[in-house]
Amino acid sequence: MAAACRNVKGLVAVITGGASGLGLATAERLVRHGATAVLLDLPDSGGETQAKKLGKSCVFAPTDVTSENDVQSALTLAKERFGRVDVAVNCAGIAVAIKTYNVKKNQAHTLEDFQRVLNVNLMGTFNVIRLVAGEMSQNEPDQGGQRGVIINTASVAAFEGQVCLAPHC
Repeated sequence: MAAACRNVKGLVAVITGGASGLGLATAERLVRHGATAVLLDLPDSGGETQAKKLGKSCVFAPTDVTSENDVQSALTLAKERFGRVDVAVNCAGIAVAIKTYNVKKNQAHTLEDFQRVLNVNLMGTFNVIRLVAGEMSQNEPDQGGQRGVIINTASVAAFEGQVCLAPHC
């Protein structure tokens, strides 16, 4: 990744789940290599504090990735502060550690919890992709004809099913 980071100078990135974990690590690395970053995360995520730590090359946008209005507001902020959006990195995701069926408790995993995980991890990711693609379509193409890049991340649970993580299988 070090070689790839040399090419990010001047790029504007929006990062979902940007206030912690993989999202924050991504933002830190991009900013360290000359990009600017917009951290998209829930209002109570500590994103404002993290953005301040990263300095003037970073800003926080309180965002629920399942909300069209929130995502559009974050993209508007990115354009107002930094002029455009070149990169989107989807790191937002949640997990619910509940067995599909708990024999000891004679209780099934709730459909509501399953739907919430799918809504954030699947629909939220798609919501960001579709809206950021529209923003990137306004960019001038680079020498290779590219207008931007969207990077989606996933849990290792996508490849290795785990007890109590039914929505990830």
